[in-house]
Amino acid sequence: MKNILLTGGAGYIGSHVTNLLIDQGYDVTIIDSLITGNKTLINPKAKFINCDIADKKYISEALINKKFDIVMHFAGLIRVDESVKEPEKYNEFNFEKAKIFLDTCFKYGLKKVIFSSTASVYGNPTKNNVSENDDLNPLNPYAETKLKLENFIINKSKFEDISYIILRYFNVAGADEKLRSGLISKHSTHLIKIASEVATGKRDEIIINGNDYDTSDGSPIRDYIHVSDLADIHLVSAKYLLDKNQSNIFNCGYGNGYSVKEV
Repeated sequence: MKNILLTGGAGYIGSHVTNLLIDQGYDVTIIDSLITGNKTLINPKAKFINCDIADKKYISEALINKKFDIVMHFAGLIRVDESVKEPEKYNEFNFEKAKIFLDTCFKYGLKKVIFSSTASVYGNPTKNNVSENDDLNPLNPYAETKLKLENFIINKSKFEDISYIILRYFNVAGADEKLRSGLISKHSTHLIKIASEVATGKRDEIIINGNDYDTSDGSPIRDYIHVSDLADIHLVSAKYLLDKNQSNIFNCGYGNGYSVKEV
């Protein structure tokens, strides 16, 4: 049984990954401050530590008391609109606190990292399929903080025995087949959740912002990935890191998109 330390396990993606890891026989310890997470999403078989990721005392105790094989880092703020209004807040939570947390992990010998990043580090790509080697051009503070933490991990690995997988993913949607977890935020801006709420009468309408994009129907095209497939990718990445100990960056998507109107 492998021991996984996972931040943000009370969140949308973190909870799905936790469920899959536990289903596969892994031992999971969750760190979550519940600032944006929801306690009802935490798998009852996971050990739960309710603290801030920058709390060196609690994190150090956890690392001293148990030997972890991998840390998966999901914790952070994710609303692009909010990041534009409060860039300092996003820098503090997504970069400064994460840096403190990872440094604490490295100090106590936990040096295999899977980082939940975002494809928004590419900005507005000029071609259909984005490669991991394409230029990076984050267009908002949220994406900037993700890229800063990517660079922190990569630079650390040049001087210490640290291996990492950075996962850049596109538009995540869907819920757990067993209904253990889903996108339950009341302030969601995710298209598929909004469409589902309209379909079930929880919301009156869908507002489409923009009709003059260079697409067949004028609405923007996005690559949507099911959250359970994304959880699978984290499991595969964990096995890859444990077996090969090789660092890498992977885009996570299907490679084809759907317009807002198609969805």
